[in-house]
Amino acid sequence: MIWQVDLIILLLIVVLAIAIVNTKNLFTATILFGGYSFLMCVLWTGMGAVDVAFTEAAVGAGVSTAVFVAAIYQTTRRSKD
Repeated sequence: MIWQVDLIILLLIVVLAIAIVNTKNLFTATILFGGYSFLMCVLWTGMGAVDVAFTEAAVGAGVSTAVFVAAIYQTTRRSKD
């Protein structure tokens, strides 16, 4: 892959990771985590590890995000912060 594209994807991954850690809303963190997993999938594909990219897309961006969203909707907010 072109190194400039790899660098942009890497910078986006770092920005998403920082945003995930700093957000207070669980739903926002979950959606950002799905985007993080998708970008990791793109990065793995660019490196030629298609099997790892497929697993990351299926488990990281797909199943984990769906399970996290389902878990968030099953919980209630206790405080108003």
